[in-house]
Amino acid sequence: MRRLHLIRLVVAAGLTAAAALPIATPTAAVAQQKQRTVEGKVIDGSDGALKGAVVYLKDTRTQSVKSFITSEDGAYRFGQLSQNTDYELWAVHDGKKSNTKTVSSFDSKNAFQINLKVN
Repeated sequence: MRRLHLIRLVVAAGLTAAAALPIATPTAAVAQQKQRTVEGKVIDGSDGALKGAVVYLKDTRTQSVKSFITSEDGAYRFGQLSQNTDYELWAVHDGKKSNTKTVSSFDSKNAFQINLKVN
């Protein structure tokens, strides 16, 4: 009986100690890594905003592409981008394409303001 009581105490003490340990979760790890954003406007040759242009963001590591349709004022925004990845960015409107811009993993900034001109 005394032995069973001793075992229960050891198990209870172990559970209490384990509960006090910090637990690393994937969300905690993501929160520690800063996320990047890329935003700007799509404009025409005379610097007018282009509503409805499609902005593409390509992850050069995985080759995946995200897209965004610009708002009334030609604005777009991509968030939650990895710091360890290079991205290519371009816009298309009425069959015309802007130059491709690059966001480099070597750039230490976390917020990028890039306007894309479609001629």
